[in-house]
Amino acid sequence: MPLDMDALTDRRVFRSTVIVIATGAAAYALWLLADLLLLVFACALIALIFFNLTRWLTDRTHLPFALALGLSVLGILATLTGAFVFFGNSLSAEFAELAQRLPRAWEVFQARIVQTPIGAEAIRRAGEFAPSGQSIVGFATGLLTSLGTILSALAIVIVGGIYLAAQPRLYGKGVMMLTPQSARGKLTRTFLSVAESLNAWLVGQGIGMVFVGVATTVGLWLVGVPAAPAIGLVAGLCEFVPYLGTIVVVIPSVILGFGESTSTGIWTIVVLVAVQQIQGNLVMPLLQSRMVELPPALTIFSLVAAGVLLGPVGILLATPLTVVAMVVVKAIYVDPRDLKAADREELEV
Repeated sequence: MPLDMDALTDRRVFRSTVIVIATGAAAYALWLLADLLLLVFACALIALIFFNLTRWLTDRTHLPFALALGLSVLGILATLTGAFVFFGNSLSAEFAELAQRLPRAWEVFQARIVQTPIGAEAIRRAGEFAPSGQSIVGFATGLLTSLGTILSALAIVIVGGIYLAAQPRLYGKGVMMLTPQSARGKLTRTFLSVAESLNAWLVGQGIGMVFVGVATTVGLWLVGVPAAPAIGLVAGLCEFVPYLGTIVVVIPSVILGFGESTSTGIWTIVVLVAVQQIQGNLVMPLLQSRMVELPPALTIFSLVAAGVLLGPVGILLATPLTVVAMVVVKAIYVDPRDLKAADREELEV
């Protein structure tokens, strides 16, 4: 009898050891494949955009799905190409003006700030952290070197998104075949919840980006800041990553504003604050009923964690990844039967 107990104990220890090793090996493999998984997730986001537009087109025109998908992809690409061609000359001139004016505006800004003791100390401390010319050249060289990789990844994301949007059931069935029969129902409901939440997030984020871009452009143009359309375009695009647009736009806008005059600089700050306040307290709350509500602290921490663990691409996809994580956690760990009536209704919505 003791021999049987010892054998049983050894078997359990061996099984536990194998499970721990297998779990560690799987985690290490996922870590090595992090870039690939991020690329797949980006393809899924693009696929959602294509699929939603295709479904909207088929519902209204009754076209075959394949034809509607082709028209959707061509329509999006044609719209983007047309926008770049139509606004290309104007925006290139705006960015050229921004590149020319920004160094001179920085000199004027320094000259005005340095006249005050606090400003002089701030400029001195900022100079200690300023990158050297060699580091700037190295960064620019690395950026140009990686430009081909970025364009290749973008092409892969678009093509992969088209394939995923064309046959979503095929890939869904493949995932289901790898799932135990007892868990397939819950996995299906989780997938549908994730897709619905990401759809709502994409719509809300798109509206927010358009609002920030247009409002920033109009506001800065009214107060007389040079290259306002270029700054507004950057602000709208950067709004895809919460809080990043504000940080990226505030510094050059304020420098250009104070480079014109003190009053223009003050009005520039007023415009930027007003746009963010309207965005955060009016536009987003109106969209919040259709979006997954992300607590600001969670959003900030997810951006920091994604940047540390996954790099720039992780920062870019941090918010949608957080949306997915919240939905999955609710689906796995939150049992609707354990919730109060109000909480259950909110979860079901």
